[in-house]
Amino acid sequence: MSIEEDVPEAGKTAATPPRYSRRLSDKILVAFHHACDQQELDIAGELLNVLEMLLMQRGSAADLGRRRNMESLVAAHERLWALRHARGE
Repeated sequence: MSIEEDVPEAGKTAATPPRYSRRLSDKILVAFHHACDQQELDIAGELLNVLEMLLMQRGSAADLGRRRNMESLVAAHERLWALRHARGE
């Protein structure tokens, strides 16, 4: 991931809202996996709660990415469960 993906596009005026190349939910999911990789399972769990809240907040039947979002959320829950049970928590 490059810095350019996380900063607003250059040349935008103050009246134009900034555009980002990644959705907030994608960034939270990346942070979740990073926390899992670092064995920070409590942090990973909190990030997962935030991600779930975000997805449920704007989740409508018309959302075209809803199925993919839900699949990612389920996979994240499964990963956290597996890591916690591997450690005996």
